[in-house]
This record gives sequence, C-alpha cells and structure tokens, in this order.
Amino acid sequence: MKHVFAALLMAVPLAAPAQERAEVIRGIVAEDIVGGFAELDERAADMVQASGQDCTHPGLHESYAAAFSAWVRVSHLRFGPSEAENRAFALAYWPDPRGRTAKAIRKMLADGDEDLLSAEAYADMSIAARGFYALDYLLHEEDLATIGTPGYRCALVRTIVADIHGTTGELAEAWGAFAPKLTEPGPDSPYRSEDEVLQVLYKSASTGLEFASDMRLGRPLGTFERPRPNWAEAYRSGLSLRLLQEAVRGAGGLALRLASGNAVLQDRLRAELEAFQTDAEALDDPVFASVADPMGRFRVESLRTDVQDIREIVQGELGPALGVSAGFNSMDGD
Repeated sequence: MKHVFAALLMAVPLAAPAQERAEVIRGIVAEDIVGGFAELDERAADMVQASGQDCTHPGLHESYAAAFSAWVRVSHLRFGPSEAENRAFALAYWPDPRGRTAKAIRKMLADGDEDLLSAEAYADMSIAARGFYALDYLLHEEDLATIGTPGYRCALVRTIVADIHGTTGELAEAWGAFAPKLTEPGPDSPYRSEDEVLQVLYKSASTGLEFASDMRLGRPLGTFERPRPNWAEAYRSGLSLRLLQEAVRGAGGLALRLASGNAVLQDRLRAELEAFQTDAEALDDPVFASVADPMGRFRVESLRTDVQDIREIVQGELGPALGVSAGFNSMDGD
C-alpha cells in the first residue's frame, strides 16, 4: 500500500511555481518562526512575573509549563539565531547522561554563592546550570529541600527564570532580524535560493521528529529487559508526554506546511499527525512510567511507531518531492 501511495505522490508534483514557494516560506517564517519565538518570549515574561510574586506559587509552575511547551514547539529550529552563541542549548541542555545539571544545581545550593546570582554572572555559567531543565530539577527534585537555605533556593529560581527570559528575548529579536534572510534569499543571505531555504526548513522538521522518536520516547523505553522511565524528559514535573506532543506539533506542523504544494501528501501527513495526537491523549501516562509494564510498554511503543510513521512520510516522500535531504542532526549536543 505504501508503494501505491508513493507512486501516486510522484504523479502529483510538489514543486510549485516560484511565487507559491515564496508564499509558503513567508508563511512559515512569519507564523512558525518569528511568531513562535515571540510567543516563547511572552510565556517566559509570564514566568518572570510569577516568580516575582512567590517562587513557590502554583502560578510559577503553570507559567513554567507554558513557557517550556512554547520552547519545545520551536526547538527543532536549530539554525540561524538558535544555533548562534549556544542559545538553544542554554535553554535546553538535554539529554544529560552524565547528570551535569543535577551536580551543578546541588553545588550551587550547597555553596550559597550570592555572586553567581547576578544576570551577568549567570549568563557565563555552564549551560548545564541554565535553562528549562535546570529549572525543572530545581523546582521538582524533592530532596533539594535539605540542601542550602529556602531563601537562596528561591533566589536561584528567580535567577534561572530571568536568564531564560534574557535568552528568549535575544532569540525573538534575532529571529525577527534574521527573517529577511529566509524570505529574500540571494547573495546577501546565507541561502542563495528558495531551494536552500526549503532544505534547512525540511531538515529542521525531519530532525525534530527524529529527536522526538529517538530521545523523547526512545530514552524512557530503553530495552525490554531494561526500561528506563526515569530517563524521560522532565519526568519530575510530569511534562514528558505534553512536551512530546508539543514537539511533534511543532516539527510535524512545519512538515505539513512544506507539503502545501501536494494535497495528497498533505492529507496523509495531517491524518498521521492527528492519529498521533489522538493516541497520545488516550495514553493516560504523562511520564511514560508504564514502560516497565508489558501492556504499558506496548502503548508507548505504539506512540513511537506513530512518530516514526510521520517521519517516514517526511523522509521518504516529502524530502524527495522537495529535492532535499535531512543531513546532519544539530540537535545532538552531547
């Protein structure tokens, strides 16, 4: 059946007139990229406001989850301003197989060094001590209550939140300035043609889906003999499944836009994305804790198959139709 679909897709060319391709790129840049990073900065600002009221207030946890979700929706865009100055890794140092984030946060709490809490000093800290995963650990690791003082812990929360907002502000501003390089490719842009712009956008969608499958699901799944539920992303805060859904929504949504020149392909992608979200909502396992149970594991594996099916369409059909390939995966940071 897949061969029949592939043949049908080849019969319906994806290549659109130059004007239509330019419109697709402009739409992606305006809504997915510039709009996405502007929303991220707004959600980070909400988090700053909540932390200023009370670093333990439930509002902080809610705004943190919203900001984290906004980041994950654009986290597949690992080029341009996101790649510059390690901004993406400063927001999201994960996976962290050596436990560097935990070590850094625990040491800071134990030392209680006030000099490290200034914006300038914290911006120079190791990326393991910065960003959403450091904040996730600080807010939700229960045994940290016995390390250091409540006052320093609260100050550290506010420092990390402010540092995140500083980075999201840089990203929002930088992507706004970078946008014409994508919408107006040529000699004054890193991209000489619309084809090169489509290449980097396609690569972002493909590698984002790969990361969702291999890391966000593959890490907690581990092996049948040795599942690793505590390797799930942001499991302490209960956000693992939510972040997976946002990641697929972001990368999959980009792929859907790129397929706009082919109604058959776009319909197939949309159906697969909807099937994934339906299965995710029915999972009732926010942190993939059930991977150690045979039936629970089967459901999580089925969810991973959904993501792999989406990526198979992107790689096997969207890529060739666009005349591009994914290439190097810049999301691997360790």
